[in-house]
This record gives sequence, C-alpha cells and structure tokens, in this order.
Amino acid sequence: MSIFLYTAQDLYTWLTSKQDMLLLDVRNSEDFKRFQVESPYDFDILNISYFDFMEIEDECVKQIPRDKPVRVVCASEGSAKFVAEILEKNGFDDIGYLEGGIKSWGNLLVPSLLNPGEDFELYQFNRPGKASCSYGVASGGEMMLFDPSRNIAFYQEFAKEKGCTLIRTCETHLQADYIAGSRSLMEATGIEVVANSHDFSGANFTYTPLEDKQLLKFSYDGPEVKVLFTPGHTPGSTSYLIDNRYLITGDTIFIKSVGRPDLGGQVDAWSDILFTTLQAIRKMDHSIQLLPGHYIDWSEANENLAIITSLGEAIDYNKAIHDIDNEADFLTFIKSNMREQPKEYATIRKINANLEQVDDDKADELDLGKNECAASAYAAEKG
Repeated sequence: MSIFLYTAQDLYTWLTSKQDMLLLDVRNSEDFKRFQVESPYDFDILNISYFDFMEIEDECVKQIPRDKPVRVVCASEGSAKFVAEILEKNGFDDIGYLEGGIKSWGNLLVPSLLNPGEDFELYQFNRPGKASCSYGVASGGEMMLFDPSRNIAFYQEFAKEKGCTLIRTCETHLQADYIAGSRSLMEATGIEVVANSHDFSGANFTYTPLEDKQLLKFSYDGPEVKVLFTPGHTPGSTSYLIDNRYLITGDTIFIKSVGRPDLGGQVDAWSDILFTTLQAIRKMDHSIQLLPGHYIDWSEANENLAIITSLGEAIDYNKAIHDIDNEADFLTFIKSNMREQPKEYATIRKINANLEQVDDDKADELDLGKNECAASAYAAEKG
C-alpha cells in the first residue's frame, strides 16, 4: 500500500472503531504536551519530532512497530508527509498522513442525534479536539444553532443535508476558549445572532439582545426554546431549555464540574453570582437532560459517545460542590481550584466581540487546544 492522505473524520472513525494502529505525532514535545489527539478508547500513540527524523533517522525508525498501520500527524501536513516518505523508504507499507495537520483534528465536528423518533431533532456537534460541544435544533425545515464554532461551512452543509434553513444562532456567553462562529455565520448567511447584553454590550457587531425567560420560536410548530439567564461564569451566561427537557448550559454547569468564575478577573464578585445561579439550577427538575458546552475527557460520554446526562446525575457527581451552602465556602473552593488561564483567552474574547481581527493562520493557532473553563478538583488535576 502506498502513502496516502487521510482526513480528521477518518481518524475519528478509526479511533472509535478501535482499529489497531499507531498514531505517530511528529510535532515537537512542547506542542504535543499542550494538545494531542485523544480517543474514548485506548490506542497507541508515539511522539517523535520531525527534526529527530531529519537528524537521527535510523534511531527514530527503530522505534516504530512494523506490525500495524502507521498514521502520521504534524502541525500542518508537510512534516507528516516527509516522515511518511522516510517510513516508506524503510520498508513500511501502510502509512497515512493527516490532511491539514493537527488543526484539522482541532476543527472536526461530529454530529449526534440525541432524541431519535421525536417531532423535532436535537443534535450535538462534538468537537473532540477541543472537548467542546455546540448544538442544533431542527423543526419544520428550520434550524437554530447554539454556540457554533468557527467551522461555519460544516453547519451550513449539515443544515442543507437535513433540508433546513438556518434561522438563528444563540450564544451562551462571550467565549474565551475558542473563536465562535455566530458572527461569521451572520455575515455569510444573514442569520440572526441572539446573545445576552451583559456579555455583548461592547461587541462590534449586530445582535439581538435576549431577555430572561423569553421564548425563541420557529416559524411553524416546534419545541419551546426558553432563555434562562444563568450568570456566574460570566455576567451574561445564558442557558437554553429545549422542550422543558434539555438544558444547553454553555459553561455554567458541566457533567463533572462547574464553570470557572475567575476568567474575567473578578473572582470574588462572580463567585457569589455563580453560587446563586447553582442554587437555582439545583431546584430544577433533576430529570432534565444536561447538555454542557465542554467536557473534561471522554469518560463523560455515554455508550453512544454523546456528552449528556441528567441534571440529577451531574449534581450527584459534583455533590461536594453543590452541597456548599454559603458564598464564603464556595469562594474558598473556587480559589483552591483555580488555575492560570491561557494567555490566548484575552485575545479570543476580543475576537469574539469583533474588537480585534486576525488572519486564518493566527485564528488556527489561537483556537487550538483543549478548554480550561471548568472549576473542580478533578478539572484542576487534569489541567
């Protein structure tokens, strides 16, 4: 078999079908440690720098097993192809290299239908390279999006495949950990952007301000989409209750953690606000299905690899957090589990408010890597 090019979707399919292979990442060790391919299942991965292959080829080749396919990953494709050619020269015969490099993995979106057999369709778009989730609700030939990423071509094509027109994109908050796609979708298609002015009042683009408890509607009969202000992670954090059964929470509450209230530099004030919000969420129907904006790792996925659980199960898992009954102890917990936020976050906020512009290469660089938005002892250990 000759050297071939494979896609991020191919890689996801191989990993989730447990194909026996070696993933060879030829980026430098620093970039590899910062961000690497992850899977819900164990797989073989090896990091040997492209520069090592250039300087000590024989020693590098000896580290590669010859009894399984080799799939090479690099920063932008060229180095992976170079290493694949070295391996072919040394007698390896099943070698692929990732199209577009690691950024293509970082931008991959994997759709899952969460409610088969119902009158409307609720989709989760998992972004495994970012451990992030966006959502889509389709009804009557229309689709609303929630927290889309900058891979807007995916959402446009997905809606087209489902026979839907995109009518609205809903932001849960001013994102700091990834570049949002709502503004780009608006510019490309004219779609309405709705957002909470407590986060977006200074933004330099047109959006429709939300009101707490308002209903967002489809043109025809469809599920009720209720806006719920849930501040704390940011002042304008907003959740969306779909059909009184599914709660899209953004970064307010996750399956194995809650949102960090320290990213805005006002941890004392925002911690008190988040505490009040969590007390209100705890009083909601515990059978509601929680749909978070992020996850820590694949252990949060269900048997269908969807990131979803009941609100009650999330509260039970995070019992140590949700049982805190006063603001002072909650603040102590938050401060004891704080981590330094990535330096890129300040720039990403400005980009998402259209207060700063960058080219595509810089956007890819800023947008790469897992999120750091969770506050829990488990998240702190992982981070």
